[in-house]
Amino acid sequence: MSMKPLSAKTAAALDASLMSTLGYKLEQLMELAGLSVAQAIYADYKPDQFSNVLVLVGPGNNGGDGLVAARHLKLFGYREVAVYIPKQGKNPFYANLQTQLKSFNVPVHTGELNNVLKGRDLVVDALFGFSGKPPLREPFNLIIDEIVKLQKRENVKLFAVDVPSGWDVDEGPVSQEYMPDALISLTAPKPCSAKLAPHVKHYLGGRFISKEIAEKWNFDVPQYQGVDQFVRL
Repeated sequence: MSMKPLSAKTAAALDASLMSTLGYKLEQLMELAGLSVAQAIYADYKPDQFSNVLVLVGPGNNGGDGLVAARHLKLFGYREVAVYIPKQGKNPFYANLQTQLKSFNVPVHTGELNNVLKGRDLVVDALFGFSGKPPLREPFNLIIDEIVKLQKRENVKLFAVDVPSGWDVDEGPVSQEYMPDALISLTAPKPCSAKLAPHVKHYLGGRFISKEIAEKWNFDVPQYQGVDQFVRL
């Protein structure tokens, strides 16, 4: 399925419009986006084969999506779901999402990454979305280096949220080292998704855009099936 991409500049302007004139709250958008992430993961990475999941959480909205996804993954039956946060976000809702995870027995780690990576089947990259700009700074560049090594050494699957961290949103990968196994674009594909390798699974999530809004901003709304919060591209 081919869809019009949304540049970083336009995506930021659309987000601002959604949370002002269109009446959405950031918390709503994170909940809907995070649910779509979890549903897409469940579609191709079932909990009986990928029971041990680590979600890498950045300090911004992409990280919030990851925290929501972690909760839903636990509800969907993944035996062990953990979160790794190298830098805390400032939004109070971000802290609330972490509090919610406690009642689902989803641990939140902030220490040494290598210890947290052991035994994982699937790593979710929710570090940076369309607002991230390369090059990544420490510790985020080191985190990406470690998960790429893990992907090559142990065939751990990497699932990226909206934009693979460290990629230029409009231009694509700065280095060919980091190529996720799957990517879910949110709201609309970003131009960098055109640089995905042929084997990479690509989804679109974020079922909260009307056709009227999409037409105004010159992008496409896919035909979602039933109650699904994502589509395959």
